[in-house]
Amino acid sequence: MLKRTEQASFMPGVWVFPGGSVDPEDGEGELGHRTCAVRELAEEASIELAPEEELVLFSRWVTPEAISTRFDAWFFLALAPAHTPPEPDGVETTEAAWWKPADVLAAHEAGEMAIAFPTIHQLSWLVPYATSDEALAAYRGRKVDSVMPKIIDDREGGGGWRPVLPGEPGYDEA
Repeated sequence: MLKRTEQASFMPGVWVFPGGSVDPEDGEGELGHRTCAVRELAEEASIELAPEEELVLFSRWVTPEAISTRFDAWFFLALAPAHTPPEPDGVETTEAAWWKPADVLAAHEAGEMAIAFPTIHQLSWLVPYATSDEALAAYRGRKVDSVMPKIIDDREGGGGWRPVLPGEPGYDEA
């Protein structure tokens, strides 16, 4: 995980997965997103994946329609080369570390670590796996549907405006 610089215009100080925009030279479709993932991992965390390294499509999130700046973000799982510490780039990111998913969620719950709504859910999906190999095996070949949260008005219930996922109460009414 990487901590975005406090000077960032988008999500300053938030801990994120490495990522960025697909460039034209990356290609199109899933191949373009895979190429982008490998490039961004190298640029933002100084982790170089070998060309033959497996990338397993983990999830795909689309920004809610109510948000003016929209993203279609693809997330992959991969094994980093052994004994490779992540290094922040010093421009977009100021800190980098390997974390167990449960530890990130605990730090977030304690108010010690800011993470975004999609990251919370993705980390929770990884908690059941004791090892990276187990997570890769669980997601390898799995059909990945886009997740598009909706923003609902829960002010009467004391929740204000909040995101909900498909299948959660209020999603189909939004």
